[in-house]
Amino acid sequence: MNRRTAREKAFQILFQMDINDTEPKEAIDYVLDEEAPDNFLNQLVYGVTENRQEIDKKIENNLENWKFDRLPSVEKALLRISTYEMFYGGETPQGVAINEAVELANIYGEEKSGKFINGVLSKMIK
Repeated sequence: MNRRTAREKAFQILFQMDINDTEPKEAIDYVLDEEAPDNFLNQLVYGVTENRQEIDKKIENNLENWKFDRLPSVEKALLRISTYEMFYGGETPQGVAINEAVELANIYGEEKSGKFINGVLSKMIK
């Protein structure tokens, strides 16, 4: 599984966890079905889960005219993944994390989701 696919699957897993309040293992099994998870996917899912409070606070501190609790689940999951990659994962350049999140937002989110994600993440690195 390449990194882009792993990010997309991690997004689907974290979205599932947020919507249905499931545990990581259960959500991973559901999303991947028979497919085996890879190390990067596990790093994203468990990294976000373990650092969720700090990640959510960092996101909340960079929102303008939004409350964290009111964010749509798509944007929340994508912001969590990219924030984890940018500040906790250590391997991914910040620009790559932002671009990947914007691309996924353009696929799964609303019309303006990509711009919103880009704005929040860009503010984090300034």
